Amino acid sequence: MQPRNMSMSGVVDLAAVKAAQEAKAKAEQARAEAARQGGTGAVSPADLVIDVDEAGFEREILQRSAEVPVVIDFWAEWCQPCKQLSPVLERLAVEYNGRFLLAKIDVDANQMLMQQFGVQGIPAVFAVVAGQALPLFQGAASEEQIRGTLDQLVQVAEQRFGLTGLTVDPEAEPGGATGAEAPEGPYDAALNAAALALDAGDLDGAVRAYQNVLADDPGHPEAKLGLAQAELLRRVQHMDPQKVRREAAENPKDAEAQIAAADLDLVGGHVEDAFGRLIETVQRTVGDDRDAVRRRLLELFEVVGSEDPRVVGARRALARALF
Repeated sequence: MQPRNMSMSGVVDLAAVKAAQEAKAKAEQARAEAARQGGTGAVSPADLVIDVDEAGFEREILQRSAEVPVVIDFWAEWCQPCKQLSPVLERLAVEYNGRFLLAKIDVDANQMLMQQFGVQGIPAVFAVVAGQALPLFQGAASEEQIRGTLDQLVQVAEQRFGLTGLTVDPEAEPGGATGAEAPEGPYDAALNAAALALDAGDLDGAVRAYQNVLADDPGHPEAKLGLAQAELLRRVQHMDPQKVRREAAENPKDAEAQIAAADLDLVGGHVEDAFGRLIETVQRTVGDDRDAVRRRLLELFEVVGSEDPRVVGARRALARALF
């Protein structure tokens, strides 16, 4: 799978959020199954640093990034700066106690992965969070700089994707918790169909698939999130962005114009702009228009995720605007 870049500031990647929620649910199922069978799901400190090749990339990095941020250290035996950086990363992986997993990739033996990530020189350090790749730094870096970058990474992973990391048990046997397979859920087939429809651009099909799950289980969190995303993408699919933004600028009290512009804001990653636009419109409107704006804002909260700090702040602002 071709890795993709993800900015750590401001952007909501709908596919990334969907993937994170789906895989996180499976990881929680796997941990629950391990507990039911008498296991703890914990890893040993030795499991926090792993060697990964092209054959294991999907399993060891992409899949596990749904549970914990995976930091990738691209290195080579002949690279002297690598020999200075790698021990620092390995020590910090243990010190951070499961808040990230360190994957070491030998570029000489894994040229394809090096090319896919666009590595121009080594050492190079990337991260994968919920299946999304982002560059951290290249070349030498002080331990203080590395710590700052790692702190930001684990904060984003927890706040945006709900990834709290691995449970570490010094008494656990190395390799003891890495082979658990997530049990099949009752709606996996429908959710997989919805994901495939999204990937194919069949937004109507994705909406129907998510609605089928919710018809049977109205509170299903993954289906609720997927439906909110699919409906948002369907709404903006045929919009003329310039026309929508011009009409919104010319008609600040027009609820329909502001709702359309907020949808574009969110798809473009401008989360605060989308929320702020609709909260201001709530303050400017009354009656049915005001209620329509409020409902759309609540739908956008679903897309971003209720635990996101931007949603928490916007909910407070909406309450002040309403009351």
